[in-house]
Amino acid sequence: MKKLRIVTRPDFDGIVCAVILSEALDITEPILWIEPNELQKNKVDIQQYDIIANLPFHPNCYQWFDHHVSNRITEPFEGAFDIAPSAAGVVYYYYQDKLKNEFKDLIRETDRIDSANLSLDEVEHPEKYPYVLLSMTITNQKSTDESYWNLLVELLRHNHIDRVLENPDVKKRCRFVVDQNREFKQHLLKHTVVQKHVSITDFRSFDQAPTGNRFLVYSLFPEAVVSMKIRLDNQDKEKVIVSVGHSIFNRNCNVNAGLMLSNFEGGGHRGAGACRFHISKADLYIPKIIDILLKNEDNEQSS
Repeated sequence: MKKLRIVTRPDFDGIVCAVILSEALDITEPILWIEPNELQKNKVDIQQYDIIANLPFHPNCYQWFDHHVSNRITEPFEGAFDIAPSAAGVVYYYYQDKLKNEFKDLIRETDRIDSANLSLDEVEHPEKYPYVLLSMTITNQKSTDESYWNLLVELLRHNHIDRVLENPDVKKRCRFVVDQNREFKQHLLKHTVVQKHVSITDFRSFDQAPTGNRFLVYSLFPEAVVSMKIRLDNQDKEKVIVSVGHSIFNRNCNVNAGLMLSNFEGGGHRGAGACRFHISKADLYIPKIIDILLKNEDNEQSS
């Protein structure tokens, strides 16, 4: 008997990937929640019946599903890859015929959230939009949240979104997110500078970097076409994390973020990505990333 295990990342797209795979297949092992960097640096023991989703490819895996342009491969593999709004959508269309329950609404909303296809009102008032709010309760910065990620997989498999939000743990986290976003807005205003068309948020002065609505920066600094956030890794203060995202309201960034960040020990897709590197490289990497974003040139032509 094949001991199938889902290996994915703890964000909304990864959780919905796990929902679809759990529904379509006989998954026998607990989900392994990891970050892309762990795969890229061979820190994970990938086994022969592992199904990797929303993460870079690993040659030992049983199947692989992804949508990040920086993770594209040329070798044959089992599964599916597509430059799509979400990895969950890639999994869904591959296994659509094996699904007993209806997941069209969930996939549609996952596509919109992961590709940042949101309205200004959804960004500024997520409490009015159930899927958007739920997605904000998922943080990949606390390994202690693993039980919550697993809970969401089961809730979304078997319940309508309204029932999901009635769960006591989910309800508590939703209330927390609304309060947290108010504080996060003030942190963004205090720690962000705008250079021409690039907003740069530097949270390295915090022991634990503030978290909140990742789209809020685009509404606060509408003149910027791209945002860059710098912070120390909460678990390893010797590591710096840089996140880059195209504005979802001022869509004039020409740089493929994932492709660019693949040159700085990271990756992602065209509109957003991240990299994680040793603190000793910050003075080299960060100015280079800023310079690329300020030039705002199409970097896909030379790839």
